[in-house]
Amino acid sequence: MGDWNAGQIMEEGKTYDLDGRLYNFSLRIVKLVRLFPKETAGWEMGRQLIRAGTSIVANFEEARGAFSRDDFIYKISVAFKEARETNLWLRLIGDSELIPQNKIETLIQESAEIRNILGKSLKTARKNRPK
Repeated sequence: MGDWNAGQIMEEGKTYDLDGRLYNFSLRIVKLVRLFPKETAGWEMGRQLIRAGTSIVANFEEARGAFSRDDFIYKISVAFKEARETNLWLRLIGDSELIPQNKIETLIQESAEIRNILGKSLKTARKNRPK
């Protein structure tokens, strides 16, 4: 992969530690799910959210250790798909009032930002793929 550091993203001259951001997001997801009501909707949505929300950082970490650009692209695409799914579950959880919307607004926003960052990273990696 050369000198590329997949753990950092440059934006408008600033470097962001995406590793830490994804880890903290996943940690917040775990803590949120622990607050869900102990009923069918809470169990099922919690299971889905924790799977998707923690998978983002796991797949990103695997992408950082990719053996090739194609391997990197595949793993970033999985992280991107999990970020999309996480955003869906968070919106559904808020709209269904499983957890009050105002308590998860920042997580919904963060999941959208992560989805967008990973989507741009995926697009760039595909564009820069050797032909």
